[in-house]
This record gives sequence, structure tokens and C-alpha cells, in this order.
Amino acid sequence: MKVINLGEQNSVLNQFVSEIRDVNIQKDSLRFRRNLERIGEIFAYEISKTLNYVPSEVETPLGIANIQLCNQTIVLGTILRAGLPLHQGLLNYFDCAQNSFIAAYRKYGKDNKFTIQIEYASSPKLEGKILILADTMLATGASIVLAYEKLCQEGEPIHTHLVCPITSAYSIDYLSKHLPHKRVTLWVSAIDEELTNKSYIVPGLGDAGDLAYGEKL
Repeated sequence: MKVINLGEQNSVLNQFVSEIRDVNIQKDSLRFRRNLERIGEIFAYEISKTLNYVPSEVETPLGIANIQLCNQTIVLGTILRAGLPLHQGLLNYFDCAQNSFIAAYRKYGKDNKFTIQIEYASSPKLEGKILILADTMLATGASIVLAYEKLCQEGEPIHTHLVCPITSAYSIDYLSKHLPHKRVTLWVSAIDEELTNKSYIVPGLGDAGDLAYGEKL
């Protein structure tokens, strides 16, 4: 698995990441969602550079323009609900993409231990396509591995891009062990070292789903 940390480069991406982390700016849920959307757009642009392109012709009012266009089918997947603004940013750029949605949550037991439950998944077939699977935060990595396996039950994509802006060092190790394929690229904008006994990322940013859409029951 290849890991690309865009946060190591000096760009406007770091401004958006700083704002989704900022406890004061987080109070504006509209701005929080929009920043996640903009982060998704930046990742989409960078991922677009890795795709296959073919020579194409476009008819203009005055003639024919030659241009290189992507010839691959893209499926955008997201884990509900925190990933939705990020998904929208990716979709803004890959506007012809097909879409997948996965409902996953932590089911807690004793001593803060939990299992990941997947209750719903909707997706086109992935065989021969590019999968871009997004989730705002990657704490343990278990949910995105289960989501990937669920989506691949009816055929694997030719390459998978995992877009996870805030990621723990632990989750990268977990993905390396459970998704050792050469056909997986993990895109991040920050790698945080600490994970609490409840598997919360520190410094992280809090609960992305609550910040985007309000507290859950």
C-alpha cells in the first residue's frame, strides 16, 4: 500500500485542515462542511493526475480541439455520515462518477471495546473500475477495511484510492497488514500519533459527523 500525505506540502490544503481542527471555527457547521468539501476537491484533483488518459477531440464553434481525457470509470464510495461532505467535494470534480454508500458504526461492549458493524451498502459493480473510498477520519482502520471488503464482494476494482484526511499512525499499520495489495493508495493530509483507549485520534478534530450534522442520539 502506498501512502501519500498531501499535508507535507505547503498548500492551501493546510489552511482548510487547520480550520476543521480549530475548536472555535468548528462551531460553524456550514463552514466545517464546506472545508471538508474543499479538501475533497483538492484530493480529487491530485488523484486525477494518476488516472489513464487518451487523446480526444472536442468540437468547438470554430473547429476541433485536441485534448487528453480520462477513459476510466470511477466509483466514489463513502462511509456514512461523516464522509458525506468529503464525498461531495470528490463528486464536484468527478461529476460523472458512479457512487457507493456504506453505513458503519462502532458497537461498544465492556471496557471501551467495540466491533465495527456494517448494516447497509449500496454500490455498482467495481470490476475494472477505479474505486475512491472516503472517510474523514481513520482511527483504527477497521471500518474502512470492512467497507472495502463489503464493496469488493462482487468484483475488485483495478485500483483503490482511500481518501482519509485525518489519519492515525496506528490505522496506517493496520491497513498495511490487512490491505497489502499494491493496488491501494492511501491519501491523507495529517497523520496523528496518539490514539486514546477509546480509539479517538489525538489531536484529531472531535466527532466529524456531529460537527457536520449535529449530535446523534
